[in-house]
Amino acid sequence: MTFKTLALIRLSRVKINGPLIAAIFTVAGFSLFGKNLYNSLPIILGVYGYAKIVRVPFSNYLLPALFGTALGPVVSEITFNLDLPLTLGIILGILAGFLIGFLLPPLAKHFAHFHQGFSLYNIGFTAGIIGTFFISMLRSFGIKINTVEIVSSGHNQVFAVILYGLFLVLFLIGLIYNQWNLVDYRRLLQQSGRSMPDFSASFPFGLILINMALLGTLSTSYVLLVGGELNGPIIGGIFTIVGFGAAGKHLKNVAPIFLGVFVVGLFNASEINSTSALLAALFGTTLAPISGYYGPLAGVIAGAFHMALVLNISYLHAGMNLYNNGFSGGFIAALLAPIFDLFATIRKDRKMPPLKEPPADTTKKVLPPEIDISLD
Repeated sequence: MTFKTLALIRLSRVKINGPLIAAIFTVAGFSLFGKNLYNSLPIILGVYGYAKIVRVPFSNYLLPALFGTALGPVVSEITFNLDLPLTLGIILGILAGFLIGFLLPPLAKHFAHFHQGFSLYNIGFTAGIIGTFFISMLRSFGIKINTVEIVSSGHNQVFAVILYGLFLVLFLIGLIYNQWNLVDYRRLLQQSGRSMPDFSASFPFGLILINMALLGTLSTSYVLLVGGELNGPIIGGIFTIVGFGAAGKHLKNVAPIFLGVFVVGLFNASEINSTSALLAALFGTTLAPISGYYGPLAGVIAGAFHMALVLNISYLHAGMNLYNNGFSGGFIAALLAPIFDLFATIRKDRKMPPLKEPPADTTKKVLPPEIDISLD
């Protein structure tokens, strides 16, 4: 899956930047659960078809094509799990994937206004809407889609060594590129992360690698500290956070989201170390821009709301949207951003000094002399 992603980037002749790094790591992470060559290619071809129809270079829609593979399970479900003859299932599955890809670019552009850029996984929200419509259509014909949860356990030691080793290498390479210093990292921490900014356009490449390594270390450590299992979905979540370390996420705007999810998880029906709760924490960092823009307390609140919503919203698309947290995050961002704006306005008004009446003018006004405009 990673080689396929790199090949598409190469064929599109696009320079690798922050958002593309995020896409590469996201696809690599989700190759551990849900995405494969078969169910992702029809969606990419659909985006390519849309680009041809509107006469725009495919490179302009490369990000929707890569992130849009979130709906790959729809292709697999239609192909293999509807008790159709295999040939018919393949045809219908590919057609469904092509249609999904064709619809993604215009819808993603439209829905970005819904959450105002405060959810980094905009395609995840768009995919959730499309997935909901597809599943609703299948359910209307009496087709039941059963969600499954198959996760491994007992491999923490091996995976921890691999992950920490990877992040150590990233950190050291970043230090080498950045001449063994952390210059400008404080400035990077001041970025809100709103609308998936390209960190590579504003910061040295070495600093971005350092940021990615630190995010990976934080994410892996969170999973292990709460007693969670490092399995396919969890590693996918960690890789996604690492990738978005080049496009919007950093320690300062991610940590409050973790805290909010953790606090609610202590009182939630789900165990804080369950795979679903850990995924809510990892992928809930889609709301990092709220923390970066409105402050840490807003981030904690966003994480808390996300934990409550994300565990209940997957029914709508029956797990067909792999970016379920992006779907939930879009709703949370759309709900909280106007509220936080309101409080920010009230606070600003209270800090402003009251308007004072202008002092009375006690100086004697000298009237201009009357001008005689008569003709005689």
